[in-house]
Amino acid sequence: MKDSPVPPHPAEPRPRHRDRHGRGMRGPVAPPQVPLSASRAELFSDLVQDSVERLERRWPQLADVDFLVLDVPAAPEDSVPLGSSASAEKGRQARIVIYRRPVEIRAKNREERSALVHEVVVEQVAELLGLAPESVDPRYGQE
Repeated sequence: MKDSPVPPHPAEPRPRHRDRHGRGMRGPVAPPQVPLSASRAELFSDLVQDSVERLERRWPQLADVDFLVLDVPAAPEDSVPLGSSASAEKGRQARIVIYRRPVEIRAKNREERSALVHEVVVEQVAELLGLAPESVDPRYGQE
């Protein structure tokens, strides 16, 4: 009796660990409730919102200010701003804009990004209110 080079097929099929093209399992990398599935823009907006909520406890009038996050400034300038503010006008609320890409480029990690976002928000609120950043947030520049 000769040894057969082809092993006999098992009675039950093996569980598949890869798709039929050998590329691996398909589907989401992480479930939607896990922070990994949030986009960079969503994570950045969350940082801005956290900073605004922190300041609103001290400055309740910020509830009337629109806070926006845009990817980049609209018009090219000599220097790229990290944020901008506009006073209230007839028919429009005061507005503060934080530019996501310039802030992300200047920060090396999440902690630096969070601190920089807060600094930019404090600076823009101070400009809008006509105050020094240190009076808007006493911890400004210390983080």
